[in-house]
Amino acid sequence: MTQHRKKPITAGAIVAVAAGLAYYVARDGNGFDWPVFAATVTRLDWGWLGLALTAAYGTYAIRTLRWAVLLEPLRPHPRMGKLLSATIIGFSAVTALGRPAEMVRPYLIANNEGVPFCSQVAAWVVERIYDCLFALAMFGFAVSEVSGSGVHTGVALSWALRVAGGVIALGAAVGLGLLLAMKYRSEHIQRWIMRMLGFLTAHHFERAERLVEGFLDGVRSTKSQTATLRLIAWTCMEWVLIASCYACVLKAFGDAMEPTPVGIAILMGFISFGSLVQLPAVGGGAQVTAVVVLTQIFGIPLEVATGMGLVLWMVSFVAILPLGVVLALHEGLTWAGLRDAERGAA
Repeated sequence: MTQHRKKPITAGAIVAVAAGLAYYVARDGNGFDWPVFAATVTRLDWGWLGLALTAAYGTYAIRTLRWAVLLEPLRPHPRMGKLLSATIIGFSAVTALGRPAEMVRPYLIANNEGVPFCSQVAAWVVERIYDCLFALAMFGFAVSEVSGSGVHTGVALSWALRVAGGVIALGAAVGLGLLLAMKYRSEHIQRWIMRMLGFLTAHHFERAERLVEGFLDGVRSTKSQTATLRLIAWTCMEWVLIASCYACVLKAFGDAMEPTPVGIAILMGFISFGSLVQLPAVGGGAQVTAVVVLTQIFGIPLEVATGMGLVLWMVSFVAILPLGVVLALHEGLTWAGLRDAERGAA
């Protein structure tokens, strides 16, 4: 990675940690023991970290295989190497440029496979729905475990628990509703949309019709029972790898926290909720959420929890960036080019 790319990432890590520290210092008035923090992050077990990285990289392979299922109606035999490359570059763009770069991946896949861009936006929507449903299930489990445990929570977690029920119910209802509509009512939706657009001129109406048809082509896989089962299977495997990554990171910190299945599920549930906010090169609420959960629910010292939150973020989000840069250069892309792709996809 070039030196000028390292600086914003390092600065982002510092800002992310500082945000968590500022919250706690302002809230409790306690100091932060920097020597303890330094000792925590310098005594990591690199063997466990290597396994965590392996699991994290494995999630991108699983996401590629899942996207291939979504692409099947248009390209039964996509070029898997190109698909994997676009997946890694796309997630790297999100890390470097923020959430607006989510459209880079559909844009690259559409160009590589010669399919309409709107069809790949639709594939992205379906993928997000599956991930969101799993994340909501995980978050719901985390909320139920914490609420029933009698653990005293601070202001941040109390607020999260208060709004959690509505978020879970609304999110699950919307996600399932969209999947059912795509599966059973896509033709009716298409006819309804085109009726609503009947006021357009002939030229614009034809263009809108092509866009709608292209989008519906991208969700055609939802009509197949076999494809749906494979999408569920790949999504389950993705989340198993994410859980394995979390467990390995916690093991890398020694005896600070025993990575039990319930503990990992709680941590994943809250972090998936916090990671909805993603800022360019800095990340988002995932780091601060991790610190809050580790200290308030699991009783981890602030310095150790900060190290855990930072390493989890680095492994889960930032570690893909160097490979993404290499692949982008191999594809003849630059970060400026990815910004152009982001704008062109918008």
